[in-house]
Amino acid sequence: MESLFGKIRNLDAYPKINEDFYSRTLSGGLITIASSIFMLLLFISELRLYLHAVTETKLVVDTSRGERLRINFDVTFPALACSILSLDAMDISGEQHLDVRHDIIKKRIDAHGNVIETRQDGIGHPKIEKPLQRHGGRLEHNETYCGSCYGAEASDDDCCNSCEEVREAYRKKGWAISNPDLIDQCKREGFLQQIKEEEGEGCNIYGFLDVNKVAGNFHFAPGKSFQQSNVHVHDLLAFQMDSFNISHKINRLAFGDYFPGVINPLDGVLWLQQTPNAMYQYFLKVVSTVFTDVNGNTIQSNQVRCRHPRLFSQSNPFFPFVLVFSLELDMRSMSYCPIAVLCN
Repeated sequence: MESLFGKIRNLDAYPKINEDFYSRTLSGGLITIASSIFMLLLFISELRLYLHAVTETKLVVDTSRGERLRINFDVTFPALACSILSLDAMDISGEQHLDVRHDIIKKRIDAHGNVIETRQDGIGHPKIEKPLQRHGGRLEHNETYCGSCYGAEASDDDCCNSCEEVREAYRKKGWAISNPDLIDQCKREGFLQQIKEEEGEGCNIYGFLDVNKVAGNFHFAPGKSFQQSNVHVHDLLAFQMDSFNISHKINRLAFGDYFPGVINPLDGVLWLQQTPNAMYQYFLKVVSTVFTDVNGNTIQSNQVRCRHPRLFSQSNPFFPFVLVFSLELDMRSMSYCPIAVLCN
């Protein structure tokens, strides 16, 4: 009888044993799942580190000579009309690009930044009906038009058939046009009327410059530029205005092709003019850069570093209102190489 009661007591203990077994199995399973998740996350992290390329940087001497430099720019002038905005570039070798017009687009914008018109600078001008001939009479039937350059002709065969051609001829002579209404082409094309119509507008100018890879500068300013007594000046008389506002926002300024990781320090920079006359100058140092990816593909480009810009608030007789970017070439060259293994 005792043995039977003992077996019965042992049977009563089975449910407790089953509950303990179930409890231990659940906690073990949860620990196993948590461990699996942790191992999975660790695997993913290690895989990302393995796939993530490490960038190796080297600094070498730049021995290149005679190369060209492409400057990509996108600048907005909220208070300077497109009709009076010009772009010049010059370097220490003596090369000059005055009133650059090729590879440049201008967008007229209103006071709220909305685009009014988009045009390629220097392309097309209004057609003149029966314009004034160089000899003083009007254009007759089947007669080829040859407009006067008003004393700025380089030879007897030169013709100025538009206001822009007259202004260009004057620029080459180093002359300024004091009153465009005295120029028949400018009067018929409504040169001054166009300036008045664009009063209060701004201009977004963008495109690129292809220049020598040497120290120099490029600048935005109102008026057509020319050389007078070996001095670079801008013709502002034609606009009959006493002051100009060169407040600006640099949407993009890059030197060369894009490559991963490049930083353009002037992108998004905004400057507002607070004085009647101003010349604002950025000092830039351009560093040649070679980027090589993991597949061995190479991109030849440049990086730029900007030193402290300077504001010249006092009126300058030659640069009364101008935005200048002065370039300095660094003789060192940077080499960037993203690697998954050591890059040679």
